[in-house]
Amino acid sequence: MLGAAQHTQTDHSLPGLKHWKLSVDAEGIAWLLMDRADERVNTLGEEPLAELDQVLDHLIENPPAGLIIRSAKEAGFIAGADIREFEKFTDAKSVTEKVLQGQAVFHKLEALPFTTVAAVDGHCLGGGYELALACNYIVATDADDTRIGLPEVQLGILPGLGGTVRLTERVGGLKGMTAILTGKMHRARQARGLGMIDEVVGAHANLKWAARRAVIKNRKFKGASFATKITNSGPARNVLASQMISKTKKKANPDHYPGPYKIIDLWKEHRDDRTAMFEAEATQIGDLMVSDEARGLQRVFHLMERLKGLGKSGDFKCRRVHVVGAGVMGGDIAAWCALRGMEVTLQDREMKYIEPALARAKKLFRKKARSKHESSATLARLIPDVEGAGVARADVIIEAIFENKEAKQELYRSIEPKMREHAVLATNTSAIPLEELSSVLSDPTRLIGLHFFNPVAKMPLVEVVYAANSSKEMIERGSAFCGQISRFPLPVKSSPGFLVNRVLAAYMLEAMNIFDEGVSKEDIDAAATHFGMPMGPIELADTVGLDICKSVVTTVGGKDVSKAVDRLTEMVEAGNLGKKSGNGFYRWVNDKPVRDAANAEESETEQAATKAKLDKLAERLMKPFLDECKACSADGIVEDDDLLDAGIIFGTGFAPFRGGPMHYLKTLQS
Repeated sequence: MLGAAQHTQTDHSLPGLKHWKLSVDAEGIAWLLMDRADERVNTLGEEPLAELDQVLDHLIENPPAGLIIRSAKEAGFIAGADIREFEKFTDAKSVTEKVLQGQAVFHKLEALPFTTVAAVDGHCLGGGYELALACNYIVATDADDTRIGLPEVQLGILPGLGGTVRLTERVGGLKGMTAILTGKMHRARQARGLGMIDEVVGAHANLKWAARRAVIKNRKFKGASFATKITNSGPARNVLASQMISKTKKKANPDHYPGPYKIIDLWKEHRDDRTAMFEAEATQIGDLMVSDEARGLQRVFHLMERLKGLGKSGDFKCRRVHVVGAGVMGGDIAAWCALRGMEVTLQDREMKYIEPALARAKKLFRKKARSKHESSATLARLIPDVEGAGVARADVIIEAIFENKEAKQELYRSIEPKMREHAVLATNTSAIPLEELSSVLSDPTRLIGLHFFNPVAKMPLVEVVYAANSSKEMIERGSAFCGQISRFPLPVKSSPGFLVNRVLAAYMLEAMNIFDEGVSKEDIDAAATHFGMPMGPIELADTVGLDICKSVVTTVGGKDVSKAVDRLTEMVEAGNLGKKSGNGFYRWVNDKPVRDAANAEESETEQAATKAKLDKLAERLMKPFLDECKACSADGIVEDDDLLDAGIIFGTGFAPFRGGPMHYLKTLQS
């Protein structure tokens, strides 16, 4: 082992550097640390790339024994490109020119005549990973927050700084394209298994040693195997590209999300010519960057960051959660909280009502946990609690019993005297106003809503519901709790249906009206997905549960609801609750709706007629949805239209490429 004295670094910084720190240690190894000025997180932008170019020129003139690139920040390596800079581009040519300049910097890094190592701790995404790919060797920590990947497709674009070229060279066409097309962010060991990085170390302190060792031993990526290279060959590309297109179409309509298809074409057409592939990458990202779809998806990213910020409010820390009600929602909320590291007590009238929730939790933990040990440890944190002893120790108490005002109020009367002074009392009601529920409390200000959506493990939004008399401190604590369980908090004013269910109720009512006119459920759902919704309103009703839909529609009210309520009442009383019972509007098999067979392959004329029919049906279907969004805006249900857009996107799945309903309405007017 090298002595401590050999770690000493002498400052040889270049004058005028703002975002990088350069030093050379006693062994002649250069350490280049990124520390983007005035930012918590490192991102690549025009200034940092220009400075990196300057540093590389200096190192070419004054060659060190090797170069190690690290982050000087605790908040990860490099989180990607600075998305704020995307918005200033108005034409594709300007984007392409800037991208080619960035590629030139990474080409220079790749061509350095000494060993280069990327030492990764935390997020290494997008342009950050493309920088790492231009190094000879990549070592990363196995920290919980380390993630490796190229998520640009989620922003409607593609990797532009050589990612499509270098990753497919490194891991082959199949693995590389899968990583790029999914935009998945991999944990370090998973990335190592895929060949995306070269070495994983177990702790932060070991990273410097591993990086130095890699330089001293002149370690480099070993190069792609023959089997890996085969997947990039012309014949393999033709076959694989066809399979990729078919698979991608199941998840992304090419009319709505052209990015994945551009990526496939880029790889298929240019993988044989490295130079041409770099140039095509720059051209394609230019075209995509200024598209309406990319603008919409980039807006969604900004909205997501705003919601994340709301989840970091205050210094409230939740360690113990008590959930009352072990039904589908309550049980799944409890399981999710346990998965996020909290001790959870789950209460219901008898153990037989808790056991199904524990069975579902076991399945979730096996799927999400990284090992059997972690799965078992998570399950141990989920504690059945028929007597409700956990109330007295909990930091957050969530009521998730059936939608009945009197039953909820009776529960609050029994809970309130046992609660800790700082504890949050929350209801998961779908629609009942807080003012009515809290009236039985000695301190009505402490009740808030934490309205989760089904399925809990997949839906990222939680409505943090407040009444006129709600405690601001409790609202902030509820938002902070959401952040701690990796959910986006959306503060919403208490009113029938709040935001998401109020909008969905109008949408699903219109769908049922159209269904009653004789339009098939398949056509109704097809019109919604044609517009860009993740699923149609009939399938959504089944997924949410027809009992919940009935309750929401009844509570939200409005015109012409009696017929829909009667239909839903009849179905619920017959035990047809939708997906959870196996029958609803659809019959469900293996958690999938059974649809009537689609028509055989259509001619171009028939396709055009079908598209026109779906356009017309979608326009009618979405009008009440959009009208209700405008009404919610006028009523001040959320603070502003940006938060309304965020809530509807993350709460209903509203077509992300459209940037949110209020943003979409503005585009229709322009």
